[in-house]
Amino acid sequence: MKKLIACIATILISISAMAETRPFNLSLTPDVAIYPRTDMIEGVTLSVWGENQQKSFAIGLANGTAAQSYGVSLGILNYADNYTGLQWGLVNYTKQDSTGFAGGFIFGFLASGVNYTVGTMKGLYTGVVNYSGNLSGLELGIVNYTDDAYGVQIGLINIVGRNKSWFSDLPDSLAPAMIFVNWRF
Repeated sequence: MKKLIACIATILISISAMAETRPFNLSLTPDVAIYPRTDMIEGVTLSVWGENQQKSFAIGLANGTAAQSYGVSLGILNYADNYTGLQWGLVNYTKQDSTGFAGGFIFGFLASGVNYTVGTMKGLYTGVVNYSGNLSGLELGIVNYTDDAYGVQIGLINIVGRNKSWFSDLPDSLAPAMIFVNWRF
């Protein structure tokens, strides 16, 4: 019986400690950090590779954010479950939805290498390659792809998967694929 009570007490203490909010985090990897990846960071994160739910300014080589995160992520690789704010890096990946701006600097231009959002991207993407499941905003890049859109693509190759015909739905949509510009409203 004592073991059962000790086990339950340990579980309850662990659960209450799992969702703590911290103002600052330093990390080499998600498992080698001042605070564990289960803690919310509301402040500043400096990392080689960090991975926490955040409402913060994160700078590092790889910035990972869990659940719904907000703020600014500056790194080579930025990845998130859901993100609202600025992702500034060579590769910006969002597993679900992204709201805000995703870009970076490549060769002096305001563009990241790749911006990839599986769900809905609301805002502005600037990249060499931009992919979004659903676009609600503007994609600027060399290659832009979205399954569905309420927005505009400007680039060398622009593809909107939901546009099924060429110029027949003007002005609501342009074409399935276009050079220089494409849209769907």
